[in-house]
Amino acid sequence: MKKDYGKIAEENFKKGYNCAQSVCLAFAEETALSEEIILKLSSSFGGGMGRMREVCGAVSAMFIIAGLLKGYNKPCDDENKTEHYKLIQTLAKEFKTCHGSIICRELLGLEKADDENFSFIPSKRTEKYYAERPCENFVRTAAEIIAQKFL
Repeated sequence: MKKDYGKIAEENFKKGYNCAQSVCLAFAEETALSEEIILKLSSSFGGGMGRMREVCGAVSAMFIIAGLLKGYNKPCDDENKTEHYKLIQTLAKEFKTCHGSIICRELLGLEKADDENFSFIPSKRTEKYYAERPCENFVRTAAEIIAQKFL
């Protein structure tokens, strides 16, 4: 039976993992990394990179998983580096086609934040939070894109 990675990522998000962790954790087995390592690796990318509302954590997670599954590891391998960057841009484009942006604050309809007004405190996960946030859709989309491309 084929895994529903989108649903798994969504369920991870509902458990309280950030958007990047939710997607990455859905693919922990496929990367051969422990859950602990993959959760720590992706922990900094939630909230659009440390809650700065920049690149969506679900999008960053797509890039992390793409690197783990199809990345290059030789510094002068320009051919594979080019192919990998092409892949990353393709993933971003697919997500953007679905949701209109890859930028967290734009996806959430927030004003452009200035450096002085960043909040370090994560939002409490309440019923109201889940009802108002489209993030479940973003983690589902990101996981589905990765599954479609690689599995």
